[in-house]
Amino acid sequence: MSTLIDIVIPRLDFLWSTRFWAVFHTILWLYRYVRLIVHCISHWMYKSKIPNLEKPRYTSQDVTVVIPTIHNRPEELRPSLESILACKPAKLVLVTTWNKHEALSKVAATLRMPDSASPVEIDVLHVDKANKRLQVCKALEDDHVKTAITVMADDDVEWPSTLMPWLLAPFEDDRMGGVGTCQRVKRVVDGDVMTRIFNWLGAAYIERRNFEISATHNIDGGTSCMSGRTGAYRTEILKSYSFLGNFKNEKWGRYILNADDDNFVTRWLVAHQWKTWIQYHPECEIETTLENSTKFLYQCSRWARSNWRSNWTSLVRERYVLTQQPWCTYALHLATFTSLAFVVDPLLLFSCWWGTENWETRNRYILLGAEITFMFGFTKVVKLVGLFRKNPRDIVFLPVSIVFGYFHGLIKLWALFTLKKTSWGSREDGDEHNTFRLQEKPRRSQSLATPPFGPDLPKAIQYPRYSQSRRTATLSEKRELIGCNPPVDAPHPQAAKPPIH
Repeated sequence: MSTLIDIVIPRLDFLWSTRFWAVFHTILWLYRYVRLIVHCISHWMYKSKIPNLEKPRYTSQDVTVVIPTIHNRPEELRPSLESILACKPAKLVLVTTWNKHEALSKVAATLRMPDSASPVEIDVLHVDKANKRLQVCKALEDDHVKTAITVMADDDVEWPSTLMPWLLAPFEDDRMGGVGTCQRVKRVVDGDVMTRIFNWLGAAYIERRNFEISATHNIDGGTSCMSGRTGAYRTEILKSYSFLGNFKNEKWGRYILNADDDNFVTRWLVAHQWKTWIQYHPECEIETTLENSTKFLYQCSRWARSNWRSNWTSLVRERYVLTQQPWCTYALHLATFTSLAFVVDPLLLFSCWWGTENWETRNRYILLGAEITFMFGFTKVVKLVGLFRKNPRDIVFLPVSIVFGYFHGLIKLWALFTLKKTSWGSREDGDEHNTFRLQEKPRRSQSLATPPFGPDLPKAIQYPRYSQSRRTATLSEKRELIGCNPPVDAPHPQAAKPPIH
């Protein structure tokens, strides 16, 4: 009996043995770093789609740019809007709230497109609530978009004049549904130390994102999210009745979710087997701004909540990525639930030490030193090489980036326990209609619902099991009902006897 127990139930002392920690370290190391090594190779081999400048299938005249905005000072949007107009789209649609419509219209009326004889058509629309999904639908539903390609962009991005051919090049493929861009953060040259630190953290975040999405697209064509800062999509997808209906009524539990719009678009493309692509090239690199203060932490928490919600939906509810994008499932979606650096890194170091307990002390220290060097000298640096090439002095911020990486794990946990929060927290007037972003689904009308059959069925609407006997109406009652009652002294027609011959 004891032998059988030993076979069925492993001895608990194995969990503290040197062999266990050696196996544990090997599995954890492979799980964490195989994807990084593969991503490095994939990223370095990534090639963007080269535009056909002689006979392109789509040109800038096949593009409508839709920009939702709630900016309080529309004049500050001028540099961004002028950079977009310089790319000569067929139309620009600005959608704001009703109380900012007049001010934005005045700015739009003064916009000029450089080096062009014919100005771009500009529409300025408004909605009742400050919500990006409603603003996008306003432009799509009211037939303001008539071109083959729709570009959705944020109001703080600046485009290079060379962007449009590169952005449209992947659409030569008929199954290409969405195309994203390379991004960079506008750097702060002058400012106090904290401003430059937060600016660096934002730049590092975007640089890591460029690294990840280019690597995954090169492997299985997948990504966790097509950025809403600038993305091009086939208009037939966005204007379809099915897309618009689901876009405005996405469910999260018992709520209707009106946040995470870019995540929804990405999952919709995957679910309907449209391809996506990222143009990782300087000619297609947009410039954006992030918060350069503690408000950056609010942005991080908002992004983390979006990742939790969207990746859970992708893996558990929809599950299309499991078969269509197996690598992204492992490297991106599952990583959301397991990549807590402040937990994993200490486990790797301690398991490395405990797993080599029977080694010579000198060799143990050599292996541990190699592990630390690899962890902090390669894994924490390789994704930021692009930033260091542009600004070698940024190397002084590397320790800040490493420390913030551990702190970001706490932000992710905080986001996990506050998934019902959808506030911006970092944008002026951004939370004016925050309650609309996550609201309870309306209950079904009880008057229209079929009541359940059985003992719970209200007696008032139950039919009797046996029909009751009905009284037959008399002849006079029938005559009164049809309004043909004869005079009292008149003989009844049936009472007259037939003549006798």
